[in-house]
Amino acid sequence: MSDVKGRRTYDMSRRRAAAAGRRRRVLDTAADLFLVHGYAVTTVAAVAEGAGVSVETIYKSFGGKTGLVRALIEEALEGMEPEPAEHRSDRAAAAASGDPRAIIAAWTTIGRDVVRRGAPLLIMARAAASADPDLARLLEEVRELTLLRMAHNAEALAPHLRAGVTVEQARDVLVAYLTPELYDTLVNGFGWSLAQWADFQARGIAAQLL
Repeated sequence: MSDVKGRRTYDMSRRRAAAAGRRRRVLDTAADLFLVHGYAVTTVAAVAEGAGVSVETIYKSFGGKTGLVRALIEEALEGMEPEPAEHRSDRAAAAASGDPRAIIAAWTTIGRDVVRRGAPLLIMARAAASADPDLARLLEEVRELTLLRMAHNAEALAPHLRAGVTVEQARDVLVAYLTPELYDTLVNGFGWSLAQWADFQARGIAAQLL
């Protein structure tokens, strides 16, 4: 009986690993095609062919093109570390011992891998959203989540805000510094490094809010 259970566990582990590998191939292929060719031109069939899976597998796993973009954006917003970026952000704020500049610097450092992956996807999606209602709804969801997250971060800075700056204004400043277009202009347009971009963010946010 123990041998049977062992084989069953092994088989399940192999199936999970194979499924994770397929998902990774699909998302990597989708990201490449979306960013090179754009959302409208990229088809589910092209993603399936590039990833070596069936079209049905993509529809079953992601629900279509909008679902692929959703999965890619959600993955980007979590960051590249095992721990989601928002959890690391809260932990960094708690560890900064009330030093608002240290909190902001930690946030911008964590944000580097998030924006590096997320900004190109969001710019691509925004370019196509006017012709695709599902994509437009997805971007509105992302906007609402971003507002909620930055409101949470603004509350962490509330005791340190400069006189006359409200928590709502602090939220708006944090959102503005996170716009994909700002990242694209400085990093891709002017050739700034990620470290320069993060330093610009940290200094700018501190100057506006503290």
